Amino acid sequence: MSLKLVIFDVDGTLVDSQGDILGAMGAAFASEELDAPCREAVLGIVGLSLPQAMERLVPDLGAVQRTRMVEAYKVAYAAQVTATASPLYPGIPELLDRLAQVDALLLGVATGKSRRGLTRLIEAHGLQKRFITTQVADDHPSKPHPAMLFACLDDTGLEAEQAVMIGDTSYDMDMAAAAGIRGIGVTWGYHPASALSAATRVVSDTDALEAAIYDLLEMH
Repeated sequence: MSLKLVIFDVDGTLVDSQGDILGAMGAAFASEELDAPCREAVLGIVGLSLPQAMERLVPDLGAVQRTRMVEAYKVAYAAQVTATASPLYPGIPELLDRLAQVDALLLGVATGKSRRGLTRLIEAHGLQKRFITTQVADDHPSKPHPAMLFACLDDTGLEAEQAVMIGDTSYDMDMAAAAGIRGIGVTWGYHPASALSAATRVVSDTDALEAAIYDLLEMH
């Protein structure tokens, strides 16, 4: 059987990081004596790279002030994650274990997190050996630009039709479509199911996700 690649988003897909994200964003806004946006607004930008996310939340601020807020967010987020890692969603550890046991499957990550943030999270959950390719915001344009996914394919030597992208936001599904990769949207994250219109499949639990992976990659 030929190799296949399963690429995961992180925040809202593998881990429930909304508490850390909301806390860090609150700290970033407080650092400039600004009122923090509502929960829905903050979760709506999860998946974007931080500069793009901040620009969307406060478009009227100058670039220098937004840059300071990005740095304040990073400091606050790192402090929170060091204290306690965002939890994996129910069923995710078991799903990753099962997928890792399939010889023909390679696992990867494409996330808006920084390299430092992803490394810290992976180490906290003992997932260092799970992912053969990890693409982060430090090295690529923000989602939904497909650069992260093209890098995943380059790293593994596979073609778009041999891969699926799993994520919880419209940015993930639009990125997948732009790369010619089939997208599986999950409904337990931060965007409503109605926002996942570019997905090939939409699933609501890890059992359905596993079945969709095997079906789309024709691994029966």
